[in-house]
Amino acid sequence: MSAPTTMRVFVPLTIRKRNGRPKIVPPAGIVPDTNGVDPHIMKAIAKAWSWRRKLDTGVVATIDDLARAEGVTHRYVGRTLRLAYLAPAVLEMLLIQRAAPAVSIKDMIITADLPWAEQKAVVFGAGGQLTADGE
Repeated sequence: MSAPTTMRVFVPLTIRKRNGRPKIVPPAGIVPDTNGVDPHIMKAIAKAWSWRRKLDTGVVATIDDLARAEGVTHRYVGRTLRLAYLAPAVLEMLLIQRAAPAVSIKDMIITADLPWAEQKAVVFGAGGQLTADGE
C-alpha cells in the first residue's frame, strides 16, 4: 500500500460579519484571548486559505490568474499563499486559542517553509529570529 498523497486539515471556524467586516469566530467552548493575534495576521491566513481553495478546486488555474482576479501582484499572492501551509498546531494556536505570535507576518511566511515540528517554536518565541533564507 502506498501512503496517501493528500492531507486534509479541518479547523472548525465560523466567519461572521461584525460592523461590515468578516470576523473569524472559534468553536463553542473555546474562549479566545482578545489581546492575542493581530487582525492583519488573521486576515492574511484567511486570504491564503481562500486562495489555496480556489487553486485546489480549479476556480483559477495559476497564481498569475489568481493575482489578476484579485488585482494584486503574483509575488504577493505567492508570498501570502505560503501561510496556508503553516503547521496545524500553529494554525490552532493562532486561530482558535488566539495566541499572539512572537514574530512578524513576514517571518511567519518564511516559517511556513520549515518542517511542521519546528514551526510552533519559531512562531511563538522559542525558535529565535529568522533570516531571509529561513535560517
